[in-house]
Amino acid sequence: MRKSFLVAAFAGVLALAGCNDQKTAEAPPPPQEMTDAAIGRYCGMNVMEHPGPKGQIILASQKEPVWFSSARDAISFTLLPEEPKDIRAIYVSDMAKAPNWEEPGTTNWVDAKQASFVIGSRLKGGMGGEEAVPFSDKAAAEKFAAENGGRVVTFAEVPKDYVLGGTAELTGSVEQEPGMDETQGGHGGHSGHAAPTAPQTGHVH
Repeated sequence: MRKSFLVAAFAGVLALAGCNDQKTAEAPPPPQEMTDAAIGRYCGMNVMEHPGPKGQIILASQKEPVWFSSARDAISFTLLPEEPKDIRAIYVSDMAKAPNWEEPGTTNWVDAKQASFVIGSRLKGGMGGEEAVPFSDKAAAEKFAAENGGRVVTFAEVPKDYVLGGTAELTGSVEQEPGMDETQGGHGGHSGHAAPTAPQTGHVH
């Protein structure tokens, strides 16, 4: 009887540990479809009115995602010290599955930390600034860079100055975790210049 009790108690401890591990490894919430109700965090406009990749960040403290008119702005959100840090998920448009640059898609999202980004290309983001063009497929990102200029980097390799400043300086990098405080100045990326002519229709490469 004593042996059975010990076995049962040990099984209970393992089950409890399993529950704790499950909570720790809880999957992030899925991305939400982009609709006309999506308003950009920094531009205050309907994100669907702008070309290029978009972003959404899901916070633990609110039900609706924080929307961004460009993928670059989504990255800048994680760097600005005044922004919330209870980030549960960061999603950006998967341009490997986008119909074209003008229509980046409403449901084709990729985890930003798993994406390959093209920085320094000739194409500009939703508000006319430099863009970090995301792809779920690195080969698609390399093809895009070959056709439009720029280079391919990971989320962690996107330069801070490229995201936060008004220059295209390709030095430094973005930390993988969003709790940084060395940022100075604004989020950048909103020069107000008109976006360039969109590339050919069909999937963006």
